[in-house]
Amino acid sequence: MIRYAISDPSTLRFDRLESDLLRFVRRGATMILYRDKANPSYAQNAERFIAELRRRTSAQALLHTDEVLAARLGADGVHFPSAELERIPRAKALGLYTVASTHTLDEALRAQSLGVDAVTLSPLFPSPGKGPALGVERFRGIVEKLEIPVIALGGILDKKNVTCALTTGAAGFASIRYFG
Repeated sequence: MIRYAISDPSTLRFDRLESDLLRFVRRGATMILYRDKANPSYAQNAERFIAELRRRTSAQALLHTDEVLAARLGADGVHFPSAELERIPRAKALGLYTVASTHTLDEALRAQSLGVDAVTLSPLFPSPGKGPALGVERFRGIVEKLEIPVIALGGILDKKNVTCALTTGAAGFASIRYFG
């Protein structure tokens, strides 16, 4: 099962990087995304993130949006927002594992046609600022139409949510708050 920790500035701080990464690992993360879209020190922090992650765990290190930086730093992969799907082939050419954020069947099918390795589909459950939840049945219907792994995202806060998400056929789950 994929257990995908998505960081943000409140859950991954560089003044406590080691303890934050260890918390993600203790919660079972198999992949960890460094995501801090507005940070002017993103490249330097990404290098520290990958180095520290490699020292502490076997979890995959993913960077947000920048496939060139991910390849240069030796990250395992890159995560693209739904508005950046056209970058998937370039990341694949660089040998990176690719994940794309999707919110509809059309977005997920487009990502699949571009060769993405997996998609996050969200929001499964209500999540602040993410629009209406897809709900279990609608989510399951989208998963059934795809040939790639779908990672449930949105409103996953506890083990009960994880169990419910897995009933949809999802290959795993992603969360900020579950791991934070």
